[in-house]
Amino acid sequence: MSRALARRASAEFAGTALLVTAVVGSGITAARLSPGDVGLQLLENAIATAFALGALILMVGPVSGAHLNPVVSAVDWWLGRRAGTGLTGRDFAGYAVAQVAGAIAGAVLANVMFDLPPVTWASTSRTGGNLLLAEVVATAGLVVLVVALARSGRTAAAPAAVGAHIGAAYWFTSSTSFANPAVTVGRAFTDTFAGIAPSSVPGFVAAQLVGGLVAVAAIAAWYPHPASAADAVVVPPLAEESARP
Repeated sequence: MSRALARRASAEFAGTALLVTAVVGSGITAARLSPGDVGLQLLENAIATAFALGALILMVGPVSGAHLNPVVSAVDWWLGRRAGTGLTGRDFAGYAVAQVAGAIAGAVLANVMFDLPPVTWASTSRTGGNLLLAEVVATAGLVVLVVALARSGRTAAAPAAVGAHIGAAYWFTSSTSFANPAVTVGRAFTDTFAGIAPSSVPGFVAAQLVGGLVAVAAIAAWYPHPASAADAVVVPPLAEESARP
């Protein structure tokens, strides 16, 4: 792994870890502060996650583009593969490994911070076609939003826009919008408000990948020449010089 890729992958690791820490930690806090009121717990969890996601995009975006999501990275690689823009295959592999490892680390960190065993396998089963459809919708919307911002030169709006999408999707999807394979895997390591049973993970991840494919089709129809935006998804223009080799 080159020094530049190692630097960017470390940012993806840290960013994804802190994202999962925010999701899990705020879920634990919500369950403790608002026992018996699931609606209020979800609201507290959604607000904290949306704010944390916006802050993390600002923090690691100048280094790695703040994908924090293997589907975003996969779509970026796919869109730019022929034009030589965006992630290379090696970059994508490095990002995906860092994101999944970071998500697991983030769940462990949240458990430890709240005086729980480092790993407590989640027992919350999340199954059903309605939930999988929700994950397709949430993931497709997220990916199209990211590419639309890059394609239109509005990456500066990404922290607010992406945070708003995830915060809203907590409520307008029946699955509460995981929309991220790495985060889904990480949330299997905590038997708390935000957890997902390991047996439910494959279905969610499969639905998220389908959502990525739906997004690719939408992008092809709506945004001509999407490869021209792939570099902006990886490294924002203002940080390109410092983040590249």
